[in-house]
Amino acid sequence: MNRPLPSGLLQPAFDDPVLEAQRCFRAAFTALARPGTRHALAPVPAPAPLQPATYALCLSLLDRHTPLWLAPAFDTAAIRANLAFHCDCPLVEARDEALFALLDGAALEDLSGFYHGSERCPEQSCTLLVQLERLERGPALAWRGPGIEGQRLVGLPVPAAFWPQRARHDIAPRGLDALFCADGEVLGLPRTTRIGPSLEAVA
Repeated sequence: MNRPLPSGLLQPAFDDPVLEAQRCFRAAFTALARPGTRHALAPVPAPAPLQPATYALCLSLLDRHTPLWLAPAFDTAAIRANLAFHCDCPLVEARDEALFALLDGAALEDLSGFYHGSERCPEQSCTLLVQLERLERGPALAWRGPGIEGQRLVGLPVPAAFWPQRARHDIAPRGLDALFCADGEVLGLPRTTRIGPSLEAVA
């Protein structure tokens, strides 16, 4: 339990916690099942600097059984207090203890230490919850794999260093799943998705 809680930092979460959390959980599940597609999340007031979409995912996915690692940008008293009160999720200092990691774009340049699952239980790897300013206007790359017919061009505006970092953690069936949030939406990148240049780019 994360106690005591500074009550002056707390703010309301979902108006209808059950229905809105279910809606956001389904959106996250669909985003991972259909990589590279965007799905709306329930609106919710968020403690700065979290965006509503990012906080909605936290409220839907985190609980007392999901240790969370916070990137420095999100390691604030207000975020800690609200996550403790609404989610009751343990906050961990060691990356390898986290089942979820709350990251901003800058934190994507170093993914070292996050648990990428085992041969027996690859689904127990860490899931990255990544807040971006937007979900488009980055270099268009070809995504291929389960849930994608042929290829899907996706232009996530992430640091160039993210892709080789992800590849180093991607040892099938192990790897890191990621959910990107911005503008009230979520976009999924599961560990099973392969990333390469678009056919147009290499033509």
